[in-house]
Amino acid sequence: MSTIMVLNGPNLNLLGTREPATYGYETLADVEVMCREAAQTLGHDVECHQSNHEGVLIDLIHEAGRRIKAGEVLGVVFNPGAYTHTSVALHDAIKGADVPVIEVHISNVHAREAFRHHSYISPAAAGIVVGMGVQGYVLGIQGLVHKFSSTPSKTK
Repeated sequence: MSTIMVLNGPNLNLLGTREPATYGYETLADVEVMCREAAQTLGHDVECHQSNHEGVLIDLIHEAGRRIKAGEVLGVVFNPGAYTHTSVALHDAIKGADVPVIEVHISNVHAREAFRHHSYISPAAAGIVVGMGVQGYVLGIQGLVHKFSSTPSKTK
């Protein structure tokens, strides 16, 4: 049984209280429970991390790359938050560590402010889930397992 890392970037620790009309009322703890349950039904474990610091997220992506090579981690479901639109460093970390990433956004970033329409992460991502609310994390986990697991899952 391999692990799926779920990474959350800046301000996602405020889920449930930050702009609930945009991001919903579920908390980050709710999302983590949802992710664990979704992965478990597919035969995987989940490890969740959130940081407001770009360097910490880069270190976690590097760690994921090492653990993927060791056969411990399948890949990463990643909501980079605002770093989506600003971080070449996260893009480079994903590419450099050769990490399968499913990029997730709770809101439809393409229906929001123009500066949110560009993602530095998307060109490095294996897939993208946008605008599906927190259910997007579950879709990201399912997509990661479908695309990268060598073990057939119950949903295939």
